[in-house]
Amino acid sequence: MKRYLVLENGSVYAGEGFGSLKPVVGELVFNTGMSGYQESITDLSYHGQILTFTYPLIGNYGINRDDFESLKPAASAIVTHEIARRPSNWRSQMSIAEWAEAMDLPGLTGIDTRALTKELRDYGVMKATIVDEVTETTVADLQATQLSNQQVAEVTTKTTYVNPTEGVSIAMIDFGLKNSILRALSKRGVNVMVFPADVDAKTILDMNPDGVLLSNGPGDPESVEGVLDVIRTLQDRLPLMGICLGHQLFSLANGAETYKLKFGHRGFNHAVRNFTNGRVDFTSQNHGYAVSAESIVGTNLEITHEEINDHTVEGVRLKNRPAFSVQFHPDAAPGPHDAEYLFDQFLEMIAEEKKGASHA
Repeated sequence: MKRYLVLENGSVYAGEGFGSLKPVVGELVFNTGMSGYQESITDLSYHGQILTFTYPLIGNYGINRDDFESLKPAASAIVTHEIARRPSNWRSQMSIAEWAEAMDLPGLTGIDTRALTKELRDYGVMKATIVDEVTETTVADLQATQLSNQQVAEVTTKTTYVNPTEGVSIAMIDFGLKNSILRALSKRGVNVMVFPADVDAKTILDMNPDGVLLSNGPGDPESVEGVLDVIRTLQDRLPLMGICLGHQLFSLANGAETYKLKFGHRGFNHAVRNFTNGRVDFTSQNHGYAVSAESIVGTNLEITHEEINDHTVEGVRLKNRPAFSVQFHPDAAPGPHDAEYLFDQFLEMIAEEKKGASHA
């Protein structure tokens, strides 16, 4: 069925619909990864967004049961140049079109995603809609549509849950976490306690964790209410690590500022320099906001990582406490595993803190 992608600036792209044929509105973004479409579509950081894939063929290895980052699609819709009709992989259980239909996920294929991506790079990410028909009021209606700014509240866990082991205990605040973070900690024998985004510091401290991890998640960090005081209380008591949105919230809690990028970082090939040891890692990223480097001056933070291409802040740490954060995903999934060692550094930080406490 012929359907149309209409952008807020009036541009129209015609393609063929697949999956769900319901109308949809969202922020239009692009991902430069050559693989990992299943993980990306189910990454809660894409909640409320229409996800365009720059790689021309999507779905060639199908959909499997192991690579979900959440139980359902997080993206509102997906846009592709071509979808594979016959996926080929020993793990594949269905095609991406079959899965999109089963999950009520709108899809659009046959789009010139190269031209679309160039437009987003020129004009920045913007609102878009997928419709069956373009009318005289389609663009005006789209421009008048207000997108939700409560994405974290919409995706966070509603109840606390535990992945029990006999190892180190970490309290994770769920702003829209990826399953790969849980997997990275689980394989290290970590006892993970996952809390809703609106948890208070006392609830976490009463569980007596050894450290705190602030997860990734969607949306504007400044729209997440009530969490900055919680972070400040926890970082004074426990070692802390932040990832993606967690990095931005950690930075805000310590006096820095954030801003919206023109078109964000979404892909698995972002080179990041670690200032502490000169190491360069290729990283998996998915974010539309960044921490202002200028705003860190005069705070108790120092920059530890930088994106090589556009020099955005990719990591910070406190000067006087065992607390740090990174903008990228050390858990990858998909993407390079270059930065996975950061989980080990976090656990070493916890071990040192516990050792110091026992000698106090």
